[in-house]
Amino acid sequence: MSKLIGSCIIGQSGGPTSVINASAYGAIRTALDNECITKVYGAANGIKGVLNDKLYIMDEEDAKELELLKYTPSSALGSCRYKIADPDVDDTDYKRILEIFKKYDVRYFFYNGGNDSMDTCNKISKYMSRVGYECRVMGIPKTIDNDLYGTDHCPGFSSAAKYIATSIMEVYHDARVYDTGMITIIECMGRHAGWLTAAAGLATYAGEGPDLIYLPEVDFDMDKFIEDVTAIYKREGKAIVAVSEGIHYADGSFVSEAKTAATDGFGHAQLGGLAAMLANIVKEKTGAKVRGIELSLLQRCAAHCASGNDIAESFAAGKAAVENAVAGVTDKMVGFACNRENGYKCETKLFDLSDVANTEKKVPREWINKKGNGIEQGFIDYALPLIQGETGLPKENGLPRFARLKKVVAK
Repeated sequence: MSKLIGSCIIGQSGGPTSVINASAYGAIRTALDNECITKVYGAANGIKGVLNDKLYIMDEEDAKELELLKYTPSSALGSCRYKIADPDVDDTDYKRILEIFKKYDVRYFFYNGGNDSMDTCNKISKYMSRVGYECRVMGIPKTIDNDLYGTDHCPGFSSAAKYIATSIMEVYHDARVYDTGMITIIECMGRHAGWLTAAAGLATYAGEGPDLIYLPEVDFDMDKFIEDVTAIYKREGKAIVAVSEGIHYADGSFVSEAKTAATDGFGHAQLGGLAAMLANIVKEKTGAKVRGIELSLLQRCAAHCASGNDIAESFAAGKAAVENAVAGVTDKMVGFACNRENGYKCETKLFDLSDVANTEKKVPREWINKKGNGIEQGFIDYALPLIQGETGLPKENGLPRFARLKKVVAK
């Protein structure tokens, strides 16, 4: 295939992670160093930046500041939750995107996000092909939820899992400081897939974690929950429980009291308040002192506790996206294929965007115990290699030194 010469746009979308910028840096650095890519742009707030003609010139950023992106949490370019319509229904956004691509001679588009972002990537790729505009489109995965199809795991999950396990181990000790009884209920993120809450099992594996773990992969039974918690509390005088925000009853309705709250741009329910609600119920039923803890956004922005493997693999995903696109590949997402026999080995692998878009990967039922309130060894064997290695986050005066971009807007 002949060389394709032109500029590129890199965008970030959806909820951020502690390592999403490592993927962005992998793509940015590789694009800046490639002779086929004439200019590197960063889209301000994802696809909205393209639609609004607000692009940052990454060529004008300081190299040292760009390198700090590997250790900087959240989305440095800005994110969005914007759902573009089916082009057969409304092609307004697509015409605008094409207009901007032509204006800046964009021949490469890299979109860094989760399920919905891969859907956006897929739609843009198909539209550009349909109208005959040569532009290679690649998805770079990102989601702490770890629910993207195909890939062994998602950039961002490993660091969030490490933070969850570490924090719960710390809470474990704090909850045992007094000689009085206490029940602690910890709420983790995860709407339909329980990967993050399952990570609490790593703390249990280490001997300092939850007694009970509940994931959305198994229907929730409130009476059985109360029975489980009460039994442990009566026996031990203490109990720690980890629950996914997305646990639901057999009829599919969320247990969370916030289930009727607003939705995001893709129609997904905004959950929360579950730990507090369950804490009140358990307190009423047992009479014990009960504390509800919601880890919330801390799970996705704890760069100080990032996995070294996660940082390296996230960078590799961004790098592979650019290298494959320049080599002629398009309409793919970069994922991972891993081997855990005789050590841990991870390599990048390409997946069709049409397969990835809007397909959720759940925790295998065999990795959850028969009672549905704990994690089996299979998950531990899967997740333990992912959290290895420490961050190289530099510090100034004892505080993190994150990237400070100029964000020069293209005209």
